[in-house]
Amino acid sequence: MHECETCAYYDYDEEFECYVCAVNMDEDEYAKLIQGQYKRCPYYHDGNEYKIAQKQ
Repeated sequence: MHECETCAYYDYDEEFECYVCAVNMDEDEYAKLIQGQYKRCPYYHDGNEYKIAQKQ
């Protein structure tokens, strides 16, 4: 998923030393996401604070 890099839920995990999705999803939801059953990630939330502030 190329959207992950701009998602608000894409956080750095110091234990694993890499970026991970911080959404708390169950195994079935995760499997659907990994298998590409979604056209877009249903959990995606734009993490661009400047873009959000411009709308206000």
